[in-house]
Amino acid sequence: MSATTDKANERTTGRSERKQDRRRAILETAARLFAERGYSECDMERVSDALGIAKGTLYLYFPGKQELFLACVDWGMAEMERIVLEAAQSDPCPLRGIARSIRAYLEFFDQNPHCVELLIQERAMFRDRKRGAYFEHRDEMRIHFRQIYSALMERGTFRSDMPVERLLDTIGALLYGTMIFTNSIGRTISLDEQYVSLMNTAFGGLVTPEGREALAVVAPLS
Repeated sequence: MSATTDKANERTTGRSERKQDRRRAILETAARLFAERGYSECDMERVSDALGIAKGTLYLYFPGKQELFLACVDWGMAEMERIVLEAAQSDPCPLRGIARSIRAYLEFFDQNPHCVELLIQERAMFRDRKRGAYFEHRDEMRIHFRQIYSALMERGTFRSDMPVERLLDTIGALLYGTMIFTNSIGRTISLDEQYVSLMNTAFGGLVTPEGREALAVVAPLS
């Protein structure tokens, strides 16, 4: 490959990275503005002003406010999915990996409360969407956790008298309910308290004695 070709590839890569960085900056700023002002009160000009860019530049990335809003919601949930799955894979013990993923889930929404507000607005403003962004990404994560839970049941770490789909539904509902409820009442309960309570509720009656020993490192069950 010639030096000229190398330089051309470097320029192309640089432009692509700058474009990705700009898109991320737009999404981060717009997400917070939509959460603070509400969908109806946040227009493209407000977003471009906050970013210090021309409104025409914003339209190069998103054709309109609706597309920008939905991209913000999808981007936030993609970040949540990435962080949760990384946490699940961060421990060689699958059971502790699940515990770490639950902690990561709670931490994500604790640090990004605007994402919860966007989910509420998405539900209110875009009821014609077949599936909300949260549930699209939740279903993608279920593929990963379905395999882990099934393996733990076969290994005897979890009780095996509950269908794995029901287990996924139950834990998923507990997580979702905790996230929505905490956002609705304000953060009157600490993250640590949420985590311990959720772990005891979700796994207290499911984990075998051997599983409790494994979990004790990251989430001792009462």
